[in-house]
Amino acid sequence: MDKDVVVRLHTSFEDMVQRAPDTGTEFWCARDLQMLLGYAKWENFAKVVDKAITACETAGYSPTDHFLGVRKMVDLGSGAKREIDDIALTRYACYLIAQNGDPAKDQIAFAQTYFAVQTRKQELIEKRLAEAERVGARRRLTQSERELSGIIFDRLRENESFARIRSKGDVALFGGRSTRDMKGRLRVPQGRPLADFLPTITIKAKDFANEITNFNVKQRDLRTEPGIADEHVRNNREVRKLLVDRGIVPESLPPAEDVKKVERRLLSEQKRLSKQPGALESRRSLKDGT
Repeated sequence: MDKDVVVRLHTSFEDMVQRAPDTGTEFWCARDLQMLLGYAKWENFAKVVDKAITACETAGYSPTDHFLGVRKMVDLGSGAKREIDDIALTRYACYLIAQNGDPAKDQIAFAQTYFAVQTRKQELIEKRLAEAERVGARRRLTQSERELSGIIFDRLRENESFARIRSKGDVALFGGRSTRDMKGRLRVPQGRPLADFLPTITIKAKDFANEITNFNVKQRDLRTEPGIADEHVRNNREVRKLLVDRGIVPESLPPAEDVKKVERRLLSEQKRLSKQPGALESRRSLKDGT
């Protein structure tokens, strides 16, 4: 995510946090969060809130501790005011709402990290966002490889073809270096996939090449191993050219932290959040804040 976007979103989310006067518990108002997450209509956002409430119940927590109905006055202009329904949300409630949103939206992706971590320091949130992006990229690469493998098997009825074709793609992407060469270069532990130790940009490059291959194999109805391999090599070579033209040489990039270790760390953060959800005690304790 672009740093300017992170700075803007961080400021917006920080401006909306409130604290219960009696307990000091952090909370956010659903009407504010609706705008922060890019939902124009309350009716659409309310559906996401309902899914989050269900997730809260499934996790074994009382929704009333984390989704507290409140009433507040809003300015209609010309001095007129109207009372409307709102919901006071704990950090845990906000996290569940973000988890039920579209992660392709910058606001949602940011919120998923902002509410998951126990710190509000921007630099730590940025680091966690980058880790989540890499884990997400690795999952998408797995999906595109699974699709490519399925397409190849469907057309060739041979289990070893995918490994050979993927290997040729790696040679093209890494400037003549094989998968084994790159594993040695990055000191990948035996039995582990190369992609688990690649930086995010390279993972995305492999995924992009796969997606082009998947599309063209179906579009052009390629049905031979040499034909599919040539297509995959060509796509990886073109992706490499794009990277090198921008000063990024895939085989020269340093190894990244084991993505499985990163994924476990992110999951651990989520579990800690669910175990220490920080309930809201009553509407009375919020009345001065809303």
